[in-house]
Amino acid sequence: MTAPLALELTGITRRFGPVLANDDISISLAVGEVLALLGENGAGKTTLMNILFGHYMPDRGSVRIHGQDMVLGRPRHAIAMGVGMVHQHFSLAPNLTVLENVMTGTEGLWSLISRTAKARAKLADLAERFSLKVDPDAFVGDLSVGEQQRVEILKALYNDCRILILDEPTAVLTPQEAQHLFRVLRTMAAEGLSIIFISHKLHEVMAGADRVVVLKSGRVVAERSTAATTKAELAELMVGRQVQRPARVAATPGAVVLKTHGLSLTRGGHTRLKEVDLFLREAEVLGIIGVSGNGQRELAQVLSGLAVPTSGAIDLFDAPAGTLTPARLHSLGVARIPEDRNSEGAIGSMTLWQNAVLERIGDDRFSTGGVVRAGAAKRYCQQIIDDFDVRGGTPATEARLLSGGNLQKLILGRNLAENPRILIAAQPTRGLDEGAIAEVHRRILEARAAGTAVLLISEELEETMALADRVQAIVGGRLSRPVSTEGLDAQALGLMMAGEWKGLEDAL
Repeated sequence: MTAPLALELTGITRRFGPVLANDDISISLAVGEVLALLGENGAGKTTLMNILFGHYMPDRGSVRIHGQDMVLGRPRHAIAMGVGMVHQHFSLAPNLTVLENVMTGTEGLWSLISRTAKARAKLADLAERFSLKVDPDAFVGDLSVGEQQRVEILKALYNDCRILILDEPTAVLTPQEAQHLFRVLRTMAAEGLSIIFISHKLHEVMAGADRVVVLKSGRVVAERSTAATTKAELAELMVGRQVQRPARVAATPGAVVLKTHGLSLTRGGHTRLKEVDLFLREAEVLGIIGVSGNGQRELAQVLSGLAVPTSGAIDLFDAPAGTLTPARLHSLGVARIPEDRNSEGAIGSMTLWQNAVLERIGDDRFSTGGVVRAGAAKRYCQQIIDDFDVRGGTPATEARLLSGGNLQKLILGRNLAENPRILIAAQPTRGLDEGAIAEVHRRILEARAAGTAVLLISEELEETMALADRVQAIVGGRLSRPVSTEGLDAQALGLMMAGEWKGLEDAL
């Protein structure tokens, strides 16, 4: 590298109990460079970035920022040295304005004068320079997910960051928003900022990064210039084998097993679902595509028995569904993969075996006379761990100790192992690596071939086009009419996600 170094990570090692998350990692980053950090779930990517940002203290190693040693384990010192981080799950206050969120933490508690006017001018300048326009007086809770991400980036820039870290930055963006983000990152790099982004999307890595560092089992296993590699090579370096996603084959769907009529939901004074009509048939995948926050989570909750609709009706297996509860749905053969694996999919303080049987503890396999059969539950959990390649623990490990991707694989295994009649899968591959995504896709298509009706709720266009037979877009709680995915491309799907339905549905 001819440019001066902005960052030097040397010998970073961090252990969590028996798990070696980072093993003697050394990485450098040049001024104005965009570096992608790639690796399987549990490879240590987020741990490494949290050490750089001061959230974690390494067991060994050092960090230098523009030639100066950084005090480790102190986020304030990292920020003062010019490190900014945009987490996958935003840390913004929804009841504050954009300007108030950006200014949070920049003034002392006992400051006599708030420098709001100066802050407003600085924010406006940054928004203009980097094409990150957002209303400074808008409440963050009223913004789209893409706009909230802009606020997070602006907050880092407002704090004069010179190294920007982004963790899965496009996970909740439309293709158009993702393209805009990478144009913004290129503008930043041209102005001398250094950028690290974590991503599982190989096409984004190839398009957005100058260089790629691949982690595996906590160690650096490869470095490549994006100009001198391919998606296929990166996938193989990441998982240690050639990866090919399965192809959906044409199939004849069966009977309708789920149907909604004018389903609406009002929550907190806001209408989340508006007269939703859909039907789902045996041996097919219906894709629901949309930008996060448009009602897909509420739709999944209603159909999973976690929320009661304000109006409308649901038919299940050709009969009125009545009051739905998770327990009743499970007894009928309806499985669910929730969008939020941490709050709705697992209990972090419980072990993996307890989480594996949590929704079926009344099953005769796992309890007798009210007494849990721990041995049977542990064997069941171990089978899921083996079949779905859940790494980082044993049945006795607490769920909170798994990486997000490995926890997701446990939840997937818990549901797909039951051969459900209906599978409600919300963001089933969010945060998974390329190898795990291919395996999940294979499992979903196998379930479809066996007659399972799959409702796939996803923000991933490639995933939807690969798995779904039909697709509907959700915008502002409303669903478009269903269209076949045959002949559908990412651009058309992106337009549907943006609410541009007029004429598009008829044209497809």
